[in-house]
Amino acid sequence: MHAYVYKSQRKADTFVYLAARDDFACVPPALLAHLGALRFVLDVALTPERKLAQADPAVVRTNLASRGFYVQMPATALDPMTEDWGTDG
Repeated sequence: MHAYVYKSQRKADTFVYLAARDDFACVPPALLAHLGALRFVLDVALTPERKLAQADPAVVRTNLASRGFYVQMPATALDPMTEDWGTDG
């Protein structure tokens, strides 16, 4: 399976994977508006052996097959109040 990857110009570290190049018809209009302009960055073969840096390739393939797209958002920042900062006496 091939994926065509686009980077959001408005949201940092946010990418849209499409099953068909430049076919944004499957992406909800509200999501497209939220992401702003998208720039093509990669054409990738998503084989079962393929590893992706920020996404599970099996989940990406499943979403591409069922919806035609997948959105990769940045990992959420950890809440600093839940971290152990070593300040407990």
